[in-house]
Amino acid sequence: MMTMRTATFRDRADAARQLADRLRERHFRDPLVLAVPRGGLAVGAVLAAELGAELDVVLARKLRHPEYPEAAMGAVAEGGWVLLDRRFQDSSGRSAPGVAEELRHQLAEIERRRHLIRRVRAKAPIAGRSVIVADDGIATGSTMMAALRAVRAERPHELIVAVPVAAPDRLAEIRKWCNEVVCVVCAHDFRAVGEFYEDFASIEDDEVVELLREAKPPNVVAHDGSP
Repeated sequence: MMTMRTATFRDRADAARQLADRLRERHFRDPLVLAVPRGGLAVGAVLAAELGAELDVVLARKLRHPEYPEAAMGAVAEGGWVLLDRRFQDSSGRSAPGVAEELRHQLAEIERRRHLIRRVRAKAPIAGRSVIVADDGIATGSTMMAALRAVRAERPHELIVAVPVAAPDRLAEIRKWCNEVVCVVCAHDFRAVGEFYEDFASIEDDEVVELLREAKPPNVVAHDGSP
């Protein structure tokens, strides 16, 4: 008989504050929090405020299996960075049927969101900065890895992943793409991100826009991390 898990976090804001506690004493270079919308922005907005960092987004989307939408074939991030599971490639590296159509669909959704977001917040510069990529949890890890590929291409000073919860095997893969991973709960019996939250309500586009609009300008921080 399966037992119900006791939620670890009240909501995404609570999860973000617990993450901030693990990062608060760090010295960053001109810190920037990049949230993965939508749910990740509710974490990223609080995390940025707690750390006195600038807030922006990195747009990445899961590539859904055509027959099983909850399963991931991989992911794509803004700039066209694609991460495809080897099971959906043939021996020559070409993608399986159905991937191209899903890729076009998700790239169109990324462009729609980019258009929406850049109306209220210009893209933050990344090069030479301490960049923290935040989400509300990691399931397969494909979306986060695609996001990290896009961010790495812009040459940050350091790249840190901050998530409230993930499975240890997924974190092992994520660590290959960044300098450090900060995670509050590493759950061996991980089934779904939402089971770790009391309140895991969906975040809609208008909430994303409002969170970015309300984000305060970052504190001025010297390059050695001192105020």
